[in-house]
Amino acid sequence: MSRRYGASSFIWVSPFGDDKLDIAQHVADLGFDILEICIEDPALVSASAINAAAQAAGVEISVCGAFGPDRDVSHEDPAMRERGLEYLRFCIDLAAEVGSPHVAGPMYSATGKARLLPEDQRSQQRQWAAESLRAAGEYAAERGVRLAIEPLNRFETDLVNTTAQGVDLCERIGLDNVGLLLDTFHMNIEEKDIATALRQAGDRVFHFHACENDRGAPGSGHVEWEAVHRALDDIGYAGAVAIESFTPEIREIARAVSAWRPVAQSGDALAREGLEFLKQAVPA
Repeated sequence: MSRRYGASSFIWVSPFGDDKLDIAQHVADLGFDILEICIEDPALVSASAINAAAQAAGVEISVCGAFGPDRDVSHEDPAMRERGLEYLRFCIDLAAEVGSPHVAGPMYSATGKARLLPEDQRSQQRQWAAESLRAAGEYAAERGVRLAIEPLNRFETDLVNTTAQGVDLCERIGLDNVGLLLDTFHMNIEEKDIATALRQAGDRVFHFHACENDRGAPGSGHVEWEAVHRALDDIGYAGAVAIESFTPEIREIARAVSAWRPVAQSGDALAREGLEFLKQAVPA
């Protein structure tokens, strides 16, 4: 199955905004089909500018959310949950306007929120997440947009770490347009077997991030890429494969994801070498 490949704006810039749209042509020149934009500050982006840059470069756009402490849809305070929903509605509207098939990311909680909770409190947090994301999913469905929920490793969230937990949350939400974004970096930490987890998720996989075990360029570590590609084929995955990584130069994001050292010579090298490897690794 032929693949379409994307590159995250995080490889080069943070926060992303209209003033950074030169990277649309840059990712096209590197050979990518899709620019994945992460919306850290909604005030910095406009659909008209994104559409113009994407059309000029000949790339598609994928929208990813950034979920800080003021965007927590499973917070105990209803006002905080509403703030999270307000942000998600903005991302959904933007996705609809720029042609992104989804809004992706760890939208169930605030990234970095890690608490050892009693089961009754954890169950309540899951219920709040499901209720909030059901509302967001219904809003998205009216606009032809999907939600792709991303499980994160245990050091970045306490709520959804594994594919199985992600599937469980999707089932609690109960909407056909709510599925998963799976990322090999997080899966390498949390799953017994990445390919098996992909097959268990099946048609719930709406989006896919290809990163090495250390978040470096695909092919530079020990992820079993041939098995990953075969699993994607087995589940009939037809979405994009996007490379997402971070550099220590982008200090706020580097701190959030504990990127204390470079994992490639440069963002360009990571993207170029990762894309070349992924294209070669697709089984015949």
